Amino acid sequence: MATDQAPTPLEDRLGYLLKHAQAGLARTSAEALAPYGVDGHELAVLVVLSAGEPLSQVEAAARLGVDRTTMVSLIDGLEGQGLVERRRSPQDRRRNIVELTPTGTERLRQAERARRAAERRFLAPLDEKATADLVRALQALVAGDRNSE
Repeated sequence: MATDQAPTPLEDRLGYLLKHAQAGLARTSAEALAPYGVDGHELAVLVVLSAGEPLSQVEAAARLGVDRTTMVSLIDGLEGQGLVERRRSPQDRRRNIVELTPTGTERLRQAERARRAAERRFLAPLDEKATADLVRALQALVAGDRNSE
């Protein structure tokens, strides 16, 4: 949106602005992550799996808010790249634990660095205070939405 012109009627709508901001961030992030062979969804899986505690596919899916079928597909792709491995839980043989491999841990580190740099580029039009305010406002909205479920 140009700053020297009055906004169009759509540019005053929160949904329009959020949609286009998210699309811009997604493009910037996808370009940054491409050299590492992962997309934003796969990176989110790696982040969740790196939290320290062993997680099953179902538990990881719940933390990400994705369905089981989607999680199986994501894990299959990451496993095919050698970034994660499935193993049976020693406590419950019916449960698959998914863990990062050493390669997955390194790829996560590299891709996260690229993601953070892309995020900084995307947010460059904002100063530090505006960026922090935006993040806090979005966190409040997301928390409020979760509390209403």
